[in-house]
Amino acid sequence: MENSTQVVSFLLTVYGNIGNFKYLYFILTLLLYMFVIFVNAVVIAIIYVDRNLHEPMYLILCGLLANEIYGSTGLLPCLMAQILSDTHEISVFYCYIQIFCIHTYAGIEYAVLTVMAYDRYVCICKPLHYNVIITKRKIQQAIVAVWIYIFVEVGVLLSFTIRLKLCGNIINRVTCDNHLVAKLSCSFDTAVSHIHDLLFGLVFTVAVPTGFISFTYIKILAVCLNSSKETKQKAVSTCTPHLVSLLNFSFGCFYELITQRFDMTFVPYPLRMMTSMYILICQPVLSPIMYGLKLSKIRHACKNFLASKMF
Repeated sequence: MENSTQVVSFLLTVYGNIGNFKYLYFILTLLLYMFVIFVNAVVIAIIYVDRNLHEPMYLILCGLLANEIYGSTGLLPCLMAQILSDTHEISVFYCYIQIFCIHTYAGIEYAVLTVMAYDRYVCICKPLHYNVIITKRKIQQAIVAVWIYIFVEVGVLLSFTIRLKLCGNIINRVTCDNHLVAKLSCSFDTAVSHIHDLLFGLVFTVAVPTGFISFTYIKILAVCLNSSKETKQKAVSTCTPHLVSLLNFSFGCFYELITQRFDMTFVPYPLRMMTSMYILICQPVLSPIMYGLKLSKIRHACKNFLASKMF
């Protein structure tokens, strides 16, 4: 067993020597971050200002978009600092903060998408009872409960990692990751962290919501097959953005699990670097665009808002 040392910082070796390209990468990352903040904040502001959008579905969407801003803020500012850095070091404290932000972002994303799937299920399968089952107050309580549960769950997970004695400080990744930090431990306590990571991170955070969402879509499909053309069109228009977001995010999460636990050196370095940031870049960009384009009420509200500001 190696001797443990007092680790004060981690070295993110995946950046390598990017030379003068770091200024180009910094500008592109800054523009991306500004775009994510702007488009998500604009949609949230429009929903807040337009009273016609004060409905349960759009409250859920606000929760989703607020999480996109939160997740991007957990990654991109640090990414910009690392791009300009010559050492690519990150302090232990900020590393654990980043792990907490990224893991809570992923958990909240899945949970909010699950709430949205239930909302669509009730709307399409039980339309006469929708206003009784789904209310603004219930949605607000559900969103708050989601954030509290995920924060506590990730906090417990991180508490195991913080107590580990580390025998190294090299992380071959763009960001800090709980699994990779735990692998640096020189004790056998990692088993507890791995079990908790798999049980809560994979089963409760991913597998259970995915199973519930699959159930809702099976019910929605069954109703659509025996319904009128108008009902089918309504189901397609309201479910398409959610389904695209879900599939995109699920792909990113499962790819993350594979790359963390298997040797991926056969994948070209630039591709590995880009895909390691996939769920924290693609999803925050995709969500506001998808919902803004597909949901007619938001499109009309955007047009009215821009027209009022311009004229």
